Amino acid sequence: MELNYNILNDIGRNHGDAFYLLDTEQFELNFHELLKAFRKFYPETYIAYSYKTNYTPRLCRMVEDMGGYAEVVSDMELEIARRIGVPYSKVHFNGPVKNFEAVREVILGGGIVNLDDYVEVPAITELAAQHPDRIINVGLRCNFQINDGTLSRFGFDVEKKEFSELVAHLNSISNIRISGLHCHFASRRGETWKPRTEGMCKLVDELCTEMPDHVDLGGGLFGKMKNSLKAQFGMHIPTYKEYAQEAAKTIAEHFGECKNQPKLFIEPGSALVGDAMRFAARVKSIKDIRGKKIATLMGSIYNINPTLNKKNPPITVMHDETLSTSEYADLDFAGFTCIESDYLYRGYNGPLSIRDFVVFENVGSYSVVLKPPFILPNFPILELKEGKAEIIKRQETFDDLFHTYTF
Repeated sequence: MELNYNILNDIGRNHGDAFYLLDTEQFELNFHELLKAFRKFYPETYIAYSYKTNYTPRLCRMVEDMGGYAEVVSDMELEIARRIGVPYSKVHFNGPVKNFEAVREVILGGGIVNLDDYVEVPAITELAAQHPDRIINVGLRCNFQINDGTLSRFGFDVEKKEFSELVAHLNSISNIRISGLHCHFASRRGETWKPRTEGMCKLVDELCTEMPDHVDLGGGLFGKMKNSLKAQFGMHIPTYKEYAQEAAKTIAEHFGECKNQPKLFIEPGSALVGDAMRFAARVKSIKDIRGKKIATLMGSIYNINPTLNKKNPPITVMHDETLSTSEYADLDFAGFTCIESDYLYRGYNGPLSIRDFVVFENVGSYSVVLKPPFILPNFPILELKEGKAEIIKRQETFDDLFHTYTF
């Protein structure tokens, strides 16, 4: 839906001077486009949505309705999946620290748990002993060199002797089955996806006595963004099709002649939700500090970019056409907090006045899940449908934040 000042001002009257706007149509479009790009090369591709990136229940439910899986890294996120009706069989449980009761639920329910460290193995061994009549399916998160410039701390170092011993130990237990191999690397560069995929194919050949049910390449994909944001990365931003060319095509070439092809999983977060959310904040004041123009907004860098990556998101300033404006050059948008470095955008050039709205795009990734309860409770999430604003998440209150404290 196209925005204008009147729409935002009407929302502001009912919901305050700052709010998120969720675009579920864009999220759905992204899901289908990404899946289609991978399935062009490898039809047995499936998406497990990264809940940690943005666990808004509306989005998680949409993934379930579209046939996707839930990728969770905590019992909290598992509870989200349970409450929206995701069966355990469609849960992927990752992460370096897991609640074992949640692990037990997922495994016995037919889901996928990817082991990350040797400390998890005794509990899995005990679970197998407690349920000798059940096949205990586990995945292994694999850590290997792909020359991406980062030493990942996650998963098993596959070059170590201990890893081979682990595989042998699991294979020696009659009702434990290594059902899949998993990896995840932080780099989103397109050229890193082929070496990660080739590494996983090599591990399947070396480790698996039978074809695994799945190969999981994890996440780490760029999503869609405007050219103004792309330019700030200093690298080529791959499209969905380019990622698929590097990964799904490689998988297809390796397993194409196999009778029982494994499922291919990817675990996108930002690639699906990054451009599916905007943040609108009203201008509260404009000041001049020794020649530097600064506008303070009813919003914070922590609302749109809590990882503090220094990039300017795409913005649109929406002004009440009945009011006059002034022209500004190199103006900075500052947040409402008392942190000196709280700037949402630097170097704005154009017209502006108090009570304008500034709309920030590409804020769907990690914003609502990482925003700290600092100074003010967080703002509502709304979806615009047929000219009306539907509440997806209400404005947080004092009691939401402080009911766990003792006064």
